[in-house]
Parts: sequence; C-alpha cells; structure tokens
Amino acid sequence: MNRAGLFVPLGVFVIIAGFLYAGFSLEDPHRLPSALVGQPFPEFDLPLLANADERATTQRLAGRTVLVNVWATWCPTCRAEHHELLRISDEAGLPIIGINYKDNPAAAREWLTRYGNPYEFNIIDADGRLGVDLGVYGAPESFIVDGDGTIVYKRVGEVNRRVWNNEMKPLLARLEALDDG
Repeated sequence: MNRAGLFVPLGVFVIIAGFLYAGFSLEDPHRLPSALVGQPFPEFDLPLLANADERATTQRLAGRTVLVNVWATWCPTCRAEHHELLRISDEAGLPIIGINYKDNPAAAREWLTRYGNPYEFNIIDADGRLGVDLGVYGAPESFIVDGDGTIVYKRVGEVNRRVWNNEMKPLLARLEALDDG
C-alpha cells in the first residue's frame, strides 16, 4: 500500500465530521419552515369539544391576536406543555384556542377536567383535515394568529417557558406595538 492510500480513511473521516458539524449547527429543529406563515388561517367549520352540537368557524378567531394550539390526549408532549399553557392563559391573558387533533372527544373532555382548561374553546378535528390544511406534522403544534386572521408564527413541539419568553412573548409585544402605532 502506498502513502496516498493511508490518507483515504483520514479524508473520509474529515468529510463525515464536516457533515456532522453542519447538521448539529442547524437552527432549532422545532422551527420548521411553514408556507402558511404570512397567510390567512385556513377556513374551518368544526364542532366544539364542549358541545358537538355547536360549531365554530374561522370568523371566531377574527379581530384579535390568538394562540392556536393543536393537541391530543394521546400526545405525551402535549401533557408536558399543558402547565405552561395554563400559566400563559392566566398570566398573559392571551386567548388560547385548542384544536383537539385526531382524538377521542370524551377522553379530551376528561383530560381538561382533570388537568385544567387553558382554552377559550376547543374544536374537534377528528379526521385531521384542518391539521392537513395547517401543515401539521403532529401534536403539539402552535400558531399565533394576528387580528387580521394571518398566521404570524408556527411552533412545532412543546411550548415551554423558554419558548414563551424568547420567541412568543417578544413577537406578541411587537404585534401589540404595531397595533398601537
């Protein structure tokens, strides 16, 4: 074997290390790009979780900034973020709208009774059609929708204190400043 052959493994190692470094230095994986940011919230007409005989439409979001949270009882991360949503609802006064995603409505109602209800109202997305329209990868996912009905933020994964303080709260402050200005 000649000397050049000894450098081949080293070259392969350097290439692999470069790819690994590039992969680990990517931005937050929970901040997946969304074609819907900057677009109107998709139209919907779906039953309410509290009373399936009543329905909610997109118009129920209009005229104010809201946090829309996609959740389900089968989702362990939804349970992890639930306490933070309760805190946000209590302390920030931000309306939170729930989309109960591909879930059992009776189990969802029991969940809210047991763990508390941060939501102004919940809609049932039993077949996941609204989730598809929103580009949902899975639960939990959250969207901030401004008063014009435009999606201004998307979060894939848990909303926790860090996400609230570093991403969502500053965005809401900017939106409020624009409304006041």
